[in-house]
Amino acid sequence: MFSLFKKKEDAAPEERLAACLQKKDYAGLARAYYDMGKAALSAGDEGKAMLWFGRADTVYSARDDVYDKVGEKITEDCSNKIGELEEAPLLSNQIEEEIIDRINGMDDAQARVWSLLALARFVPVANRLGTLPGCQVLGRLEKCLDLAVQSFQSPITPDEFDFIGGVSGELAELADLDCFFAGGEVPCGAGAPLQVFDLNGLAMLLNIEAFFDGHLHTLAGDPVKDQGEMIPCALVPDYWTRTVGGDLRQIPQVKAELDRIWADLEFVRSGPTWGAVAQRAADYKMLDVFAL
Repeated sequence: MFSLFKKKEDAAPEERLAACLQKKDYAGLARAYYDMGKAALSAGDEGKAMLWFGRADTVYSARDDVYDKVGEKITEDCSNKIGELEEAPLLSNQIEEEIIDRINGMDDAQARVWSLLALARFVPVANRLGTLPGCQVLGRLEKCLDLAVQSFQSPITPDEFDFIGGVSGELAELADLDCFFAGGEVPCGAGAPLQVFDLNGLAMLLNIEAFFDGHLHTLAGDPVKDQGEMIPCALVPDYWTRTVGGDLRQIPQVKAELDRIWADLEFVRSGPTWGAVAQRAADYKMLDVFAL
């Protein structure tokens, strides 16, 4: 029988997402992202599939009650699909492999400086997103960056040490909060607004948290070798996949950021002074990675 009313499952993806967000129906939100992932995979778009499956996984993994409502059939299939897509030739997969290849021959100080320079370019992004409700911790990353750079030249105080640790812990907590997976958006130099959920790719918050946790252990005399997971942070691949799609390496802003990543590697290998490192980080903090 013909009906004038569309069932929730028949609504356009954007309508489903908006309805679920308005009602705070997070199980419905996870299912909507999962269905979008399946549709993208059927269309042969592995990038969009990874984006949507990753968002579904984040939403249902944040809370036990949401996980239970979504059900094991979906959660297990989503997890399996993500595992399969981790082998796909996507920028987010390949850049991690490329960085690991380069970082294996570096000492920890070089690796950490390489990571910190990437974080410096992410700071303007974090500052903007840090204005969103519940996301204020992102606005404190700049101070953590400055203290980490300083720590290579002179000791930081116990209070400063604790400040970094506190921010690190809050970042890990943010990844499970609805202000992250159901949060807002801010204007962006690339055109389409930037969503806080665009930080989901590359496990960005957890990788930044892991970097600072390792840095604090190192400062405390318990060295932890940096693996470079934070280095791609300023690429924000989920934003570009969501708003542009296709081969991300062909997007001018992405190409420019990749060039900066590899230029930083050569800079670090050249044996720069700490003053030069601090100045390069300061310059990067003025950069808009989304602008042409």
